[in-house]
Amino acid sequence: MPANRSRTERWRDSLEKIRQRGGGIELTMARGGATDPAWPDRTPPDLLWRVRLLDIRPDSLVVECPNTAGQTIEFAQDLELVGVLAVGQNRWMFSTHVLGSCRHTGAAATAVRLTLPEDVERCQRRNFFRTSTAELNIPAVECWPVLSPQTIVSAEIASRALITDLRNRGEVHRDGSDHPLTLPEVGPSFPARLMNVGGGGAGLVVSRQDHASVEQLRLYWLCIDLRPHIPAPLGVTGKIVHTHIDSEVNTYCGVAFEFGFNPSHKQFVTDEIRRCAAHVQGLQLNALRRAG
Repeated sequence: MPANRSRTERWRDSLEKIRQRGGGIELTMARGGATDPAWPDRTPPDLLWRVRLLDIRPDSLVVECPNTAGQTIEFAQDLELVGVLAVGQNRWMFSTHVLGSCRHTGAAATAVRLTLPEDVERCQRRNFFRTSTAELNIPAVECWPVLSPQTIVSAEIASRALITDLRNRGEVHRDGSDHPLTLPEVGPSFPARLMNVGGGGAGLVVSRQDHASVEQLRLYWLCIDLRPHIPAPLGVTGKIVHTHIDSEVNTYCGVAFEFGFNPSHKQFVTDEIRRCAAHVQGLQLNALRRAG
């Protein structure tokens, strides 16, 4: 039996090993064909949360509630999700849905029960989030090394003002529009992809050609593109706290958000990501109601 097929058939063992070491899986909300009228010509991004796997029951998985910067993200009952299981350099995707909340001794807050997957499918090697039947659209992030931390606060205020103004107008920021992004004093930019968000930060992947731009413990200005759910790229400061090289020689960066320069920006970022989650949930649940 080919090795990759054997690993796929033993996915339950992989889940159990993740649980035993206190590891996690990634979850995102399935779209189910739902589109966003704010941007009908663009595939919306899929935001993934990294959650700790607490228990594997005969009929369900128990995971921690997803959260951003300490704020819980609520998943509605019956919400359809896509899960991502990572073991070493290999990834698998599976379908599941929310059974409801529950209590678990290993969770800091309320946990979530999910249906046990019937099977999993290995992601394509050159696209971590693509299978034969589904593909996730991982958000783009533009990154700049911060040269002058004293200029961060004004950039955060400008990011908030732009997003608030566009939302009040019912508009979405377009590339090359009359709404330029305000940056702190920064060096040359490089692109990344937002692999997941967690309690205090995010996971980014930087391509091999931009590896030299990555420095641990340095501050970076990040513009996270979650349009149209958030009407303009969300500006936030982060510090790279750890890195590793994946099988494609890209650099995975664990980033801790930094709100020390402007503590009020933490609540704004948290609220925007929670609003994004609520928007996607609303699209899916409305589509399910129409189909029913």
